[in-house]
Amino acid sequence: MFEMKNENDETSTKKKNEDFFKELHKDRVQKGCEYAILVSLLEPESDLYNQGIIDVSHRYEKMYVIRPQFFIQIISLLRNSSLNSLKYKKELETVKAQNIDITNFESELDEFRDGFGRNYDLASRKFHEAISDIDKIIDKLQKTKASLLGSENNLRLANNKANDLSIKKLTKNNPTMALKFDDLN
Repeated sequence: MFEMKNENDETSTKKKNEDFFKELHKDRVQKGCEYAILVSLLEPESDLYNQGIIDVSHRYEKMYVIRPQFFIQIISLLRNSSLNSLKYKKELETVKAQNIDITNFESELDEFRDGFGRNYDLASRKFHEAISDIDKIIDKLQKTKASLLGSENNLRLANNKANDLSIKKLTKNNPTMALKFDDLN
């Protein structure tokens, strides 16, 4: 923001540059300007203001006072400062983008770890369930085997009894049947 001030020689009340600082600062802030420059012909005998570009940012942030002959120099300084600032802003944006990339990478890595962990837990539970089911089936088969072995023993005993069976044994306490078998012989 630039503000120009000039005073006629015939004016009875002479203004000072400082009389405009507060209002210029307020306007700069209100309009969102980064710098405020007072281009002034006031106080023509002042050695301070006749030296060149005067920085008054100790009282009002980013404010300067110049004479009209320093207008091109201040424009050049502001331009160079803006170009440097733009360069730094671009570098900052690049660094921010890299930080976002790193953050996204870390987030994706965490998501992968969490997903992998859930899948591992699920697979582990299923594996243990399958082992438990196999153990149950083995126990059932062992019981079936024991039952079959018991049945075989009973069949063997029954077979031995059948082999030991004879007509004499069947007719031993039965005289009627003994007589009938004797008749047949």
